[in-house]
Amino acid sequence: MTADVVSGAPSELRHRSVRIYQPTRNTMQSGPNKGDRWRIDFDVLLGGGRWENPLMGWASSADYMQGTRVSFRSKEDAIHFAEKQGWDYYVQLPEVKRVPPKNYAENYLYRKETLRIMRTK
Repeated sequence: MTADVVSGAPSELRHRSVRIYQPTRNTMQSGPNKGDRWRIDFDVLLGGGRWENPLMGWASSADYMQGTRVSFRSKEDAIHFAEKQGWDYYVQLPEVKRVPPKNYAENYLYRKETLRIMRTK
């Protein structure tokens, strides 16, 4: 038995699809804090009562689950929670970006194909 039957949640939630992903770091964040968390977001409903606020231009929605986010320590925990709730889910794997090693001396290496740093003042 799934947990949504016991929890008393509305029946519309039973067959919603959710996305399980690992969010990217904030651009202002240089450290690895919160970089290993996984998150569940609800997909936007088609025809879910979306409208644009004429005064501010903000997009509004009648979907009350659109702003709901649940975070987990691992991908397996998020998958287990989605299965327990009876939700359809898909996992979006994170892109692994390789950062090439750099050092200060590479700025002054001589290479025929590239220009060196030149100071005019």
